[in-house]
Amino acid sequence: MGHRRGVGGGVVVVGLFVLLMPVLFPTLFAPFSHASPSIFSEYNTPKPRHVRLIKSAVQRQTSNKQQSELWSPLPNQGWKPCIESTSTSKAILPENTLGYLQVFLDGGLNQQRMGICDAVALAKILNATLVIPYLEVNPVWKDSSSFMDIFDVDHFIDVLKGDVSVVKELPEDFSWSTREYYATAIRATRIKTAPVHASANWYLDTVVPVLESYGIAAIAPFSHRLDFDNMPKDIQHLRCKVNFQALRFVSHIRSLGDALVSRLRHSPGQSEAVNSKFLRGVTDAKEKQAAGKFVVLHLRFDKDMAAHSACDFGGGKAEKLALAKYRQVIWQGRVLNSQFTDGELRNQGRCPLTPEEIGLLLAALGFDNTTRLYLASHKVYGGEARISTLRELFPLMEDKKSLASSEERANIKGKASLLAAVDYYVSMQSDIFVSASPGNMHNAMVGHRTYLNMKTIRPNMALLGRLFLNKSMSWSNFQEAVVEGHKNRQGQLKTRKPRQSIYTYPAPDCMCSA
Repeated sequence: MGHRRGVGGGVVVVGLFVLLMPVLFPTLFAPFSHASPSIFSEYNTPKPRHVRLIKSAVQRQTSNKQQSELWSPLPNQGWKPCIESTSTSKAILPENTLGYLQVFLDGGLNQQRMGICDAVALAKILNATLVIPYLEVNPVWKDSSSFMDIFDVDHFIDVLKGDVSVVKELPEDFSWSTREYYATAIRATRIKTAPVHASANWYLDTVVPVLESYGIAAIAPFSHRLDFDNMPKDIQHLRCKVNFQALRFVSHIRSLGDALVSRLRHSPGQSEAVNSKFLRGVTDAKEKQAAGKFVVLHLRFDKDMAAHSACDFGGGKAEKLALAKYRQVIWQGRVLNSQFTDGELRNQGRCPLTPEEIGLLLAALGFDNTTRLYLASHKVYGGEARISTLRELFPLMEDKKSLASSEERANIKGKASLLAAVDYYVSMQSDIFVSASPGNMHNAMVGHRTYLNMKTIRPNMALLGRLFLNKSMSWSNFQEAVVEGHKNRQGQLKTRKPRQSIYTYPAPDCMCSA
């Protein structure tokens, strides 16, 4: 009996210990209330990987000359926006079209944005009436926001009224043509075989007969399904007109974005805003140079990105196992990067920059600890622990949550597309935009800001990969290599080459010689 009581008492003690663990060891459990990417990585919080560089970066000094060059706008590069020539199409817009064109777009906001531009162009090619595109629910972010939730639909239709016929919804005779209708069986009005970057002729041969027979055609999937090359000039101009003029966010997105920009540009005195531990004395000249200016950093470091890259991010064996498991479940082993070592991937520039690494890049380029930095991103893999070093380097870092009240954010809370729309809007108002890693947001920003001749810093991934592998490199050598390697990566215009996206490289299709 005594033995049984001892065992029972032990069970009670163990049970109490388990219940008290969150109180006794709060750091083990706190991350779960934020953006907890996985149990494995949160239990093994990653430590800084470049301690020597970070120590020097925190104490960094930047000259007035370096600050002046960094914040100065781009000079005129000999190009200007040029898409108004499509106005001549108003005289030849047919009274009747062959029928209604539906497209179903997957992906995130920026991929869908490009698909919308292609859909308008295709409607023009086919002489079809475009139905406002249907945005699929993203399986990762599970956001069901519609076109009308994100974009000003009346503005969209008005801007394009001389180019393409656009309707908000199908007439009653075609109300049966829904996403659910196409999901249940093979339908004669659905085109599901469009190849990636299909030509105009492919659509004319394949879709026109469907339109003529049924009065409607639905294309799903459609993202990345229209060629960038061998298109008439007016079609290319139309794609640009949609992207840069017709796609305007709804009013509450623009209002919130304007409020955030205003708070970034008219912040309280910097010396009072942060802990003096991070701030050094700055001259009046430096404060004047950066006054009212801010940089947007798109920190693309989510779990999908980390897993797909197959790189090592410092979370130890547990993190590697967690990412490998996630990779196997999501992509069933179809990640070719996993065949290479971490060193090989970094030498090839195929590892996304961690928040710590992008912070070191910005510091080396001359951004100091008085820089107003707006963080545009979805959930960061590793949560707050992962971005602590970046915050140490840039204590004036802000995001939607820090700049806006919960009431102001109520309309966008939990809606990934609307959150991304706010970030896009703020990014387009910034003095400088930096994307930590390539992706759809990066491509959209490079293109849109090139169109308006705005400064955009593109990290040299291969160079940075090699530099971060060198654990003995001094701060001065690191900074010199970074500055030299990014002289021609700060918004210098590059004309589009064959097969490249018109949305990333708008010259010469959307621009003319100034």
